[in-house]
Amino acid sequence: MSKIRHYISTLTLIKGLFISLCLSAFIYLDAFDISYKALDTLLAMMGFYLLFKSNRYVFFWVGFFTSLLWFWWIGVSFIHYDMIYLIPFLLLAIGLIYGFLSLSIYALSDRFSNIYIKMAILVVSFILLSYIHPFGFDWFKPELTFVNSYFGVSKWQFAIILASIALTITQKNYLFLLLSLLSFNPHHPTISYTNSDIKLVSTYIDVKDKWDESKKEANNQKMLSYIDQAISKGYKTVVLPESVFIDFINYNQPLFDALKQRSKHINIITGGLYLDGKIPRNSTYIFTRDGKVQVAHKYILVPFGESNPLPKFLSDWVNETFYGGAVDYKASDHISTYKLDGKTYTNAICFEATSDKLYQNHPKAIIAISNNGWFYPSTEPTLQKLLLKYYATIYHTTIYHSINMSKSYVLTE
Repeated sequence: MSKIRHYISTLTLIKGLFISLCLSAFIYLDAFDISYKALDTLLAMMGFYLLFKSNRYVFFWVGFFTSLLWFWWIGVSFIHYDMIYLIPFLLLAIGLIYGFLSLSIYALSDRFSNIYIKMAILVVSFILLSYIHPFGFDWFKPELTFVNSYFGVSKWQFAIILASIALTITQKNYLFLLLSLLSFNPHHPTISYTNSDIKLVSTYIDVKDKWDESKKEANNQKMLSYIDQAISKGYKTVVLPESVFIDFINYNQPLFDALKQRSKHINIITGGLYLDGKIPRNSTYIFTRDGKVQVAHKYILVPFGESNPLPKFLSDWVNETFYGGAVDYKASDHISTYKLDGKTYTNAICFEATSDKLYQNHPKAIIAISNNGWFYPSTEPTLQKLLLKYYATIYHTTIYHSINMSKSYVLTE
């Protein structure tokens, strides 16, 4: 009982929440368009410094609260499935997973009495933490806290920052914080909302309207009008968000023909469903000005949202109980690329644009399409943008991102 009292003491909870706020501030500052590198740098450094000086009880709550501050928006999608009653259980599960993960890191370091070994284990653990993906979900990257700071976000830069904090604590000398300057990186990708050659369409289609059969034809015509507008303004390429056409495009010949006809004047990149026999795929349709049509299927599926990561017997039960018996989407067996006017682009559909796997070949340019309507309103689009900024920084990739329910943009390294 005494240990439980330590976990739920007011001081422990306040410390855990405060540190979590420091480690999550970069998301909320960006969401409100507050951009001060000094502030982002200070809060992130303070968060890790206070965490490294904390006990096991605080460590647990930092993992718990930080995961909720980063990922509470996952519960918003349950509203669209009429499963609001499950949101508290989902949030509790998220908090406990990362809470116990954080506690495990402390427990590992606490096995050693030598303070230097303790700190070394903490440093290494937080560097490796981004490789731990519960159920295939890989959006938790501790180094992301510095994505809007004066520092870089590569592993070696993050290691220097954490090592400077660890040395400051062990040596009780704040001058060691100056070592963090070795990770100084004033150059971060720039974000722009216009582009001279590629028109990135932003749509604002509510999830309920998106699947309303009575609104399907009007929606399809509206999407075609976006293409017509891009043609009239002289763009070479137009990009529409993920699955904006409420159809299996490969089974809707009039729509397919309308897109192909317009592609005589402009390259068209659009999200759309693809029916492969009886298996649905989340796909990108590429209609190019030379008359060619390519379909790029999604390579990395969203855990639970598109593909259930549980064992088959549990997966079947979850799909039947919560998703009306819907079958999982089918993933491509390879990363798709295509050429537009002689330049190669890597295809990315929403979640996969934020995965390390997509960047294994160091792509120079990515065209990403997303539907953030499942998480509207929330901080999900902000965290998604920060993750893309992280990858653009590390891999020197230009990312063109067309989005439903938030503003489209280009990230240029």
